[in-house]
Parts: sequence; structure tokens; C-alpha cells
Amino acid sequence: MERTVCELFAGVGGFRLGLEAAGDWKTTWFSQWEPGRSKQWAHDCYTSHFGDVDEFTGIDIAEVDKSVIPDHNLLVGGFPCQDYSVARPLPGSTGIEGKKGVLWWQIVDTLRTKQAPFALFENVDRLLRSPSSQRGRDFGIMLACLDDLGYYAQWRVVNAADYGAGQRRRRIFIFASRKDTTYSRNLAYSPEEVITQTGFFGRAFPAELAGAIREGTWGKNTISQVSDEFKFDFPNSGFMREGKIYCAPTTSVSIPARTLGELLEKDVEERYFLGDSLESWRYLKGAKRVERTSKTGHKYTFSEGAISFPDPLDRPARTLLTSESSVNRSSHVVKDPQTGRLRLITPVEAERIQGFPDNWTNTGMPHKFRYFCMGNALVVPMVTRMGQVLNDIFAAE
Repeated sequence: MERTVCELFAGVGGFRLGLEAAGDWKTTWFSQWEPGRSKQWAHDCYTSHFGDVDEFTGIDIAEVDKSVIPDHNLLVGGFPCQDYSVARPLPGSTGIEGKKGVLWWQIVDTLRTKQAPFALFENVDRLLRSPSSQRGRDFGIMLACLDDLGYYAQWRVVNAADYGAGQRRRRIFIFASRKDTTYSRNLAYSPEEVITQTGFFGRAFPAELAGAIREGTWGKNTISQVSDEFKFDFPNSGFMREGKIYCAPTTSVSIPARTLGELLEKDVEERYFLGDSLESWRYLKGAKRVERTSKTGHKYTFSEGAISFPDPLDRPARTLLTSESSVNRSSHVVKDPQTGRLRLITPVEAERIQGFPDNWTNTGMPHKFRYFCMGNALVVPMVTRMGQVLNDIFAAE
């Protein structure tokens, strides 16, 4: 099978970089559009490295007729975590109407129209637990949609630092295979084997069971009924086949991670150093117990523990966020090895933490937006690990 891929919600090209590092993958189309921005910096960064395809790659994916998307055998995308509940069908219609603005339904539309044999998606790990009022519903909707479209699905929550990366970033990856593929037909049925050995993630990210196999299903419920009624306590690993869920908690079979210290630049510009006035930083990073009053007049105590200040250089970095480098609790502050002074990480260091080449985002976008793009990105070497498994799967089709 030809290694062709379509990349939705492409950002600055993390999926593409990771797959191309794994082998000869051809991207037939991509989509990247940031709502509310007159200048599409991420799209411009992507095209500066890879070139453009057509006039539809930089507009709202909801406005794109999915039939114009070129054929592909793998659909990928890192999509936002939102409320995935569904609205009722319109009067006189039969289909489910996804809530406006929720990008999962654009994935469903693309799969329904293009029928890619395989798909690979990324999201934040809280997807398995959302919403708090009906835990597991959102992920259940996704599995039900994939089942309805004729796919099996596997998932794994991966901490990138467990598999060699220089960042403790936990994300869920979802792999879907059409039921009529050779891969799906030959997949070993033993849940333990699929989760830990023979399955997609068992091969890409070795793990061991940390609890018993659990089973579940949404029965004969429609997707709208799943939205209204389904609850399930999803652990970090599992798969779905013919509407049945098999899952279990797993622990990683870890390999050594890179440390933050290994990723730092030398001769860093003065503008990244904090100076001598550090009280605001000490407050933000420190433990707190603050009495507050809600809008309804209820008094409560807000508390949070201290985090390392500065960040340790002998461990992987914490998770990068889109607010990185601003004055807030989550920004990394390091003790510069050359000068001994405290400073923020640089955009290049943010790129290294995510596994991108140096200066990947230095394409004319504002300085702060370089951090924003990295906070939204995925860890490129994790995609490369999965790409190597995909190479074998595609060779057997």
C-alpha cells in the first residue's frame, strides 16, 4: 500500500516531520487554520518548509468540501479537546448533527467521504475522563463514531519522557484501522496481547499490564444515545472491536529520556534573562493558600503546591504550554549553565523540547507565537516511533 497521508489541524507540521523521519511518506493534502487570526502564522510556517497544495489548505476545514481532498491511505491530526456531545437531528433529517465548531465532526466527515484505510489522532489525556459530569462520554462518542464508520480503534496515553524524549508530556494517541484491511483481519484477538504486544501501541510503545482487562460496550445505542447516557472509566490503554471495548491500565517499559540540560543553547541573548527582581516569579512558583470569594458570595480557600524554581536540568522538561515564556507559573525558568543567572527558555529550546529542528518556527512569525506553536505541537519523535510501525503495516497490505 502506498504511504500517502492527509494531515488535518497540521500546526507547523509535527506529524509530517515525524512520519518523514520514519520513511518515505507522501503528504497529499493538509489543513491548518487558526480561528480569529487575520494572519495565519502556523500555516505560513508549514508552507515555508513543505510548500502548499491548493487554495483550501489555509481556510476553516468546516468550509472545505471533503470530496476535493486528494485520496490518501492515512489520515492524521491533533485536534482540540472540546465538548463532543451531539445535538439532536434536525426535523426531517436522519443524521447526527455535531455541535458547531467541534472539530471531531470534521474528522468524521473526512473519514466518511475519503474512507482512508488507517487513521492516527492525538489529543490531551483528559479526553478519556471528559466531561466531569459524565466521565468517558466524549471518548465513547468517538469510538461509537469510528465503529459506525467501519473501523476498529486502539488507544494509548503516552508520556513522551518514557520513550526517550526530553519532555514529560502526556497525550493520548488513537489509531483506527478499517475493518476490511489485512491489518484488522489479522489482529490477534487476545486483549492482553493486543494491548501489550501485537497491537499498534504495543509495538510502538512497549508496556506491561498494571491491572485486569476490563470490557464494556454501548450496546445498540445510537450515537445520540451514547451522548446522553454513556459513562465508562477508561484506563490509559485499550482497543475497540465490533462495538466492544477491551482495556486495562498499563505501565511503560521506559527507555532513558533526554534531560532539559542537554537541550539548552549556549551564549543566550540578554533579553531572556530575568534580572534581579524575582519576587513575582517566586510568588507564582511558590505554594499558596489564598482566601477567595465566588461570584455567589461563597468563601473558599484556593491552594496550590510549589513547583521547582528554577526547573531542574537533570530531568526532562515539564509539559510545554502555549503560554510559555510569559510571566506565569507554567513557564520554564532555568539556571543558565554558562552564567549561573535565571532565564526563560528560548524558542529554539522550546523546539528542541518538542523534537523539532532548530529555528523551525523562525519563519517571520512574532516571537511569542513561536512558543504558542510549540505549546500546541506534538512530540515529533513519538510520531517517528509510530511511523516505523506503520511502515510494516502498510508493507503487509
